[in-house]
Amino acid sequence: MDNFNIHAFAEQLVDTAHRAGQAIMGIYTEDFPVDFKSDASPVTQADKLAEALILADLAKLMPDIPVIAEEAASAGLIPEVNERFFLVDPLDGTREFVSKNGEFTVNIALVEHRKPVFGIIYAPAISTLYVTLEPDQVIRAPLEATQQYNGLGSLDQTILQQSRPSKDPLNIIASRSHMNTETRSYLEKLHVASIVNTGSSLKFCRLAEGSADLYPRFAPTMEWDTAAGHAILQSTGGGVETIDGSPLGYGKTDAGYFNPDFVAYRSK
Repeated sequence: MDNFNIHAFAEQLVDTAHRAGQAIMGIYTEDFPVDFKSDASPVTQADKLAEALILADLAKLMPDIPVIAEEAASAGLIPEVNERFFLVDPLDGTREFVSKNGEFTVNIALVEHRKPVFGIIYAPAISTLYVTLEPDQVIRAPLEATQQYNGLGSLDQTILQQSRPSKDPLNIIASRSHMNTETRSYLEKLHVASIVNTGSSLKFCRLAEGSADLYPRFAPTMEWDTAAGHAILQSTGGGVETIDGSPLGYGKTDAGYFNPDFVAYRSK
């Protein structure tokens, strides 16, 4: 990211994520229909409105960088990518959105050379923003969907600290919607203090905050589900590895942008 100012970049994309969150919350508070895609996953008008807003902003801000976004990809609209591209999940945790438990997020990430180098996660229902400002700096800030965004300097920022090494017993965070036999079998091999189930990319944020140690995922995810959280987590000293111990990479065109099973950790 050496040819543009990351702070100015973050300012503009936080505004984008905030407005996407406002659009989402405008639907969340009402009764809304739920459709289903070919893979049986739910989709709502909130997903579509938020994605259209984000794509329009990215086209103005960085017109030369391709964007892979969930709903466009589901419709077969996947651009060719090179060393740098965006991954967008306009409403991560649609099942949580439909059930109205508040655990859904707006995810925007920038990938360079197969690694996520920038991430924004905005959780409008719980009024919380996470954004990377440096390779080793993440801020968390309260940001209500109903308030006016006046720049990062106007927010009450908390810098998330680099995590200390985890010690047994481990605090586990796991998917609310995808806890399965493989995950339970994996956890049986560990010394576990607690298991908390959470939806969407908030699991990565809990690791980055230090409130959980490990997030095992033995169920399908797409690159746009994980990239923003991965960027945030690695900026606080954590990481995401596949089961064979390799770093989770991005731009997996041959795999259709599906991720393999992985384990995300607070510290090595």
